[in-house]
Amino acid sequence: MFIQKIGKLTFLYLSLLILLTACSLPGEQSSQTVTLMGTLTGKGIQEVQQVVAPFTEATGIKVKYEGTDAFATVLPVRVDSGNPPDLALFPQLGLMADFARDGKLIPIEQILSPAQLSDAFSQNWLKLAPVDDTLYGIWYRVYLKSLVWYSPAAFAEKGYQVPTTWDEMMALSDQIVADGGVPWCIGFASGDATGWVGTDWIEDIMLRTVEPQVYDQWVNHEIPFNHPAVKNAFEKFGTIALNPKYVVGGKTGIQSIFFGDSPKSLFDQPPGCYMHRQATFISSFFPEDVVLGKDVDIFPFPSINPDLGVPLLVGGQIIAMFNDTPEARQLMDYLISVQPHEILAGIKGSISPHKQVSLEVYPDEVTRRQAKLLLSDDEIIRYDASDLFPGAVGTGTFWTGVIDYVSGKDLDRILRDIEVSWLDAKVGN
Repeated sequence: MFIQKIGKLTFLYLSLLILLTACSLPGEQSSQTVTLMGTLTGKGIQEVQQVVAPFTEATGIKVKYEGTDAFATVLPVRVDSGNPPDLALFPQLGLMADFARDGKLIPIEQILSPAQLSDAFSQNWLKLAPVDDTLYGIWYRVYLKSLVWYSPAAFAEKGYQVPTTWDEMMALSDQIVADGGVPWCIGFASGDATGWVGTDWIEDIMLRTVEPQVYDQWVNHEIPFNHPAVKNAFEKFGTIALNPKYVVGGKTGIQSIFFGDSPKSLFDQPPGCYMHRQATFISSFFPEDVVLGKDVDIFPFPSINPDLGVPLLVGGQIIAMFNDTPEARQLMDYLISVQPHEILAGIKGSISPHKQVSLEVYPDEVTRRQAKLLLSDDEIIRYDASDLFPGAVGTGTFWTGVIDYVSGKDLDRILRDIEVSWLDAKVGN
């Protein structure tokens, strides 16, 4: 009887062990799911689900998306612990480059063919993304950053004209103050990413005050961060940000107002502010009843040096692969096709650099104008510098440095500290 009980227990134990083993066979979960991490949260999660839904319907492979506003902190921890997502949606190409140089990412040439790449993106866009001449990611979507949003009705009521130069924009700002208004709304707050809004201002000003080659030298650290050209860009930004009459809430407002809430003052009656410099995606944060082209419109961030024209500063999101699985490859094949890009183009505040996306897919004329600019081969286009810097600088000391500048700290010390952090990052590599 005892032996029989032992035999039955052994049989039950072995059966349970076999069952548990079968439920955790290596690779079984990956055959059902691809994990994707990015910075998109809130409405952004729904947008990702909308984009990948046709893929899941066609293949049965689920896409598990994890959105976090602490992406630059969380992702390195996950990678270092040996638990990276299959794919990551990088907003900072510099951070992606760090992982690529550490051998953590799969080169795109091992995943997609040259024909797939050239059918999807122009050379202009393919040249913006490589790391040491090797491509590690494909474009998900892009943003035009060199924009100023304004209310046509508010301008018309006051008789204000859209400025075409920096001097005209500053004169307009002075006129708005004289009329009892506040020219600008600026909000830095963005969780762990607070400060990036200010770095975009600095980069746009750099493109308008130095030759494109000097901007590239800055990106590649061929000139130091405390170079006079960089200091000049900070100081020009300061003529707006450090003037308490120019910005809603002054310095305190800049640092405490959530970036997505900042433009809402444009729609107050009377307007809480008249201008807001921000990228394409900010329209997704506007009140639901705001009609693009009617209630709000755009003008290009104006020229400073006439000889340099009006360059375009862009940012975006690029997808790279950590885990080379058949399922992740299938998702990459889908994401370089035109279908997901047409879905993105139909979402408010999104622009795709995919060559096969028709301008007619975009939901309004304002967005179509932006897409047309970005797809032109004639414009000087440069990628957001902070997103190309080493992670410790681009998502670290540059962000905190611009916050410190608005707080009133010494600019020379700030720039010197950022330069030291970059040198430390080079030593670390």
